[in-house]
Amino acid sequence: MAAVEGAPPGGFWIRFVAYVIDGLVLSVPLAMGIVALVVLHGARWSDPEEAGVIVGTTALLFIALIVINWLYEALMTSSPRGATLGKMALGLRIVRFDGTRLSFGRATGRHFAKYMVTPMVPLAIGYIMAAFTSRKRALHDILADTLVIRSS
Repeated sequence: MAAVEGAPPGGFWIRFVAYVIDGLVLSVPLAMGIVALVVLHGARWSDPEEAGVIVGTTALLFIALIVINWLYEALMTSSPRGATLGKMALGLRIVRFDGTRLSFGRATGRHFAKYMVTPMVPLAIGYIMAAFTSRKRALHDILADTLVIRSS
């Protein structure tokens, strides 16, 4: 833990702003997918025979967005920089509790805990924990044994 003892934790609000920045970055593939969907099927929305194709294409777009979001976060947080673009912009990085870099597997676990487990706690308490816990850890940080620290 010596590597992170002197590093101040990233608090709730700075992490929230980083999340918003990442949301803007990830909205580009979403917008491209929606435009592609409209272009490919725009003139045929009222055709009942095309309904299956439109539903299938929409399902594929949804799955692709889940995969893009997962790979973006897991690859970026397990990289040597240890941060997504939003966290980099704000001087934050994610490390293991002992200060070491995240593996891709741990980053994947943290990502899915962040989007599947933490939201199950009522009133967003799993996220709000980052404002009140020691070392400013949200539920997914505790589950993945990680810290968000200020790196600059």
